[in-house]
Amino acid sequence: MNNAEVAITLDQSILDQLDELISRHLYPNRSRAIADAIKEKLQRLEQSRLVQECAKLNPDEEKALAEEGISEEFAKWPAY
Repeated sequence: MNNAEVAITLDQSILDQLDELISRHLYPNRSRAIADAIKEKLQRLEQSRLVQECAKLNPDEEKALAEEGISEEFAKWPAY
Protein backbone atom coordinates (compact mmCIF):
# COMPACT_ATOMS: atom_id res chain seq x y z
CA MET A 1 0.00 0.00 0.00
CA ASN A 2 1.30 3.43 -0.91
CA ASN A 3 1.07 5.94 1.90
CA ALA A 4 0.82 9.69 1.51
CA GLU A 5 1.55 12.18 4.21
CA VAL A 6 -1.17 14.76 4.93
CA ALA A 7 -1.62 17.47 7.53
CA ILE A 8 -4.93 17.78 9.35
CA THR A 9 -6.33 20.03 12.03
CA LEU A 10 -8.34 18.47 14.85
CA ASP A 11 -10.22 19.88 17.78
CA GLN A 12 -8.16 19.36 20.94
CA SER A 13 -10.87 17.25 22.58
CA ILE A 14 -10.87 14.87 19.60
CA LEU A 15 -7.08 14.67 19.73
CA ASP A 16 -7.25 13.92 23.46
CA GLN A 17 -9.70 11.08 22.80
CA LEU A 18 -7.47 9.78 20.05
CA ASP A 19 -4.43 9.86 22.31
CA GLU A 20 -6.40 7.98 24.96
CA LEU A 21 -7.04 5.16 22.48
CA ILE A 22 -3.33 5.03 21.76
CA SER A 23 -2.41 5.01 25.46
CA ARG A 24 -4.80 2.06 25.92
CA HIS A 25 -2.93 0.31 23.08
CA LEU A 26 -6.01 0.13 20.87
CA TYR A 27 -3.97 1.74 18.10
CA PRO A 28 -0.20 1.89 17.66
CA ASN A 29 -0.23 5.56 16.63
CA ARG A 30 -2.35 8.50 15.54
CA SER A 31 -1.87 7.79 11.85
CA ARG A 32 -3.27 4.26 12.13
CA ALA A 33 -6.24 5.41 14.22
CA ILE A 34 -7.13 8.21 11.82
CA ALA A 35 -6.68 5.99 8.76
CA ASP A 36 -8.96 3.34 10.28
CA ALA A 37 -11.57 5.97 11.14
CA ILE A 38 -11.56 7.34 7.59
CA LYS A 39 -11.74 3.86 6.10
CA GLU A 40 -14.71 2.97 8.32
CA LYS A 41 -16.50 6.21 7.40
CA LEU A 42 -15.98 5.60 3.68
CA GLN A 43 -17.35 2.06 4.01
CA ARG A 44 -20.42 3.36 5.86
CA LEU A 45 -21.05 5.98 3.19
CA GLU A 46 -20.79 3.36 0.45
CA GLN A 47 -23.15 1.04 2.32
CA SER A 48 -25.56 3.92 2.86
CA ARG A 49 -25.50 4.69 -0.86
CA LEU A 50 -26.27 1.04 -1.64
CA VAL A 51 -29.19 1.07 0.80
CA GLN A 52 -30.55 4.24 -0.81
CA GLU A 53 -30.31 2.72 -4.28
CA CYS A 54 -31.99 -0.50 -3.13
CA ALA A 55 -34.82 1.52 -1.60
CA LYS A 56 -35.60 2.83 -5.07
CA LEU A 57 -36.38 -0.68 -6.32
CA ASN A 58 -39.96 -1.79 -6.66
CA PRO A 59 -40.25 -5.24 -5.03
CA ASP A 60 -43.11 -6.36 -7.30
CA GLU A 61 -41.20 -5.38 -10.45
CA GLU A 62 -38.04 -7.06 -9.21
CA LYS A 63 -39.94 -10.25 -8.40
CA ALA A 64 -41.58 -10.26 -11.82
CA LEU A 65 -38.19 -9.82 -13.49
CA ALA A 66 -36.66 -12.59 -11.41
CA GLU A 67 -39.49 -14.98 -12.20
CA GLU A 68 -39.68 -14.10 -15.88
CA GLY A 69 -39.36 -17.30 -17.87
CA ILE A 70 -38.88 -19.44 -14.77
CA SER A 71 -41.97 -21.58 -15.42
CA GLU A 72 -40.55 -22.72 -18.75
CA GLU A 73 -37.16 -23.43 -17.22
CA PHE A 74 -38.71 -25.16 -14.21
CA ALA A 75 -40.30 -27.77 -16.45
CA LYS A 76 -36.81 -28.70 -17.70
CA TRP A 77 -35.36 -29.25 -14.23
CA PRO A 78 -34.84 -32.89 -13.21
CA ALA A 79 -37.05 -34.33 -10.50
CA TYR A 80 -35.38 -34.90 -7.14
